[in-house]
Amino acid sequence: MSSSDGIHSDLRGLARWLPRDLALRWLLPVLRRMPAPPGRLPARVTVRTVPLEGRGGASVRVLEGPRGEGLRPAMLWIHGGGYVIGRAQNDDVHCARFAERLGAAVYSVDYRLAPEHPFPTPVDDCLAAWELLLRDAPSMGIDPARLVIGGASAGGGLAAALVLRAHDRGLAAPALQLLVYPMLDDRTVSRAVDERHFRVWNNVNNRFGWRAYLGRDPGGEGVSDHAAPARRGDLSGLAPAWIGVGTADLFHDEDLAYAARLREAGVEVTVDVVEGAFHGFDVLSPAAPVSRRFFDAQVAAIERAFARRA
Repeated sequence: MSSSDGIHSDLRGLARWLPRDLALRWLLPVLRRMPAPPGRLPARVTVRTVPLEGRGGASVRVLEGPRGEGLRPAMLWIHGGGYVIGRAQNDDVHCARFAERLGAAVYSVDYRLAPEHPFPTPVDDCLAAWELLLRDAPSMGIDPARLVIGGASAGGGLAAALVLRAHDRGLAAPALQLLVYPMLDDRTVSRAVDERHFRVWNNVNNRFGWRAYLGRDPGGEGVSDHAAPARRGDLSGLAPAWIGVGTADLFHDEDLAYAARLREAGVEVTVDVVEGAFHGFDVLSPAAPVSRRFFDAQVAAIERAFARRA
């Protein structure tokens, strides 16, 4: 479905006017002031905000549909934004779709951002949200066997890091880690890549995001695998994973390399590679058929993971 210009046919019109470089370093103050994108939540989905105690203003937005009989599943969702921009509220409509399709409670983390709050603060905020969800499960009618940790872009990187941190601390593991074009490897900034088909996120922005998050130049020695999960030596014993990424995405190679290493470590992995899709395509064009199929694939992967825990 991709054309000679390397872009999927469903996305070609959008790609014509999207910038190749977000100029994040210069636009950061403007992007942070931008209001959340408009979007109406389904009437049956409610939202409430729960502060994360002791976490300096970090919080969780809990999205719920009507409760049915019996225990329901839940998702911890982590928004993207290169570790430096974004809010949980931006993903309300997306999280509401998960809540409706899965009959789930969705805990969307409003973690603190770099560079004001570099690693480990954002992943620690996510860990606090995971611990909150685990504590809430009995009173919220949530099935502790049917939990998923997911996120997109930097949120996908934080989701993978959270799975590592929970594993290392002996906390309950999710039924699935849902990694949507995750930002996993700071060493990508020093690799030669063909950026002709990229949109919005390129290695200039990537370097800025990683530099802000790590508090140091990326790509060097001594970076924690809880900051850059691709640095992890031993990936055995982790939760099953679903990883989705487009071929016109900067993170394509690092994501497939992480998937391969998970498989080598004995972790069950499903990979969904979308020909001609650039970074964030499903957010920028959610109604496109390719975006709807991408979301459907995520829901199907979660349902399969929950079925194994039933």
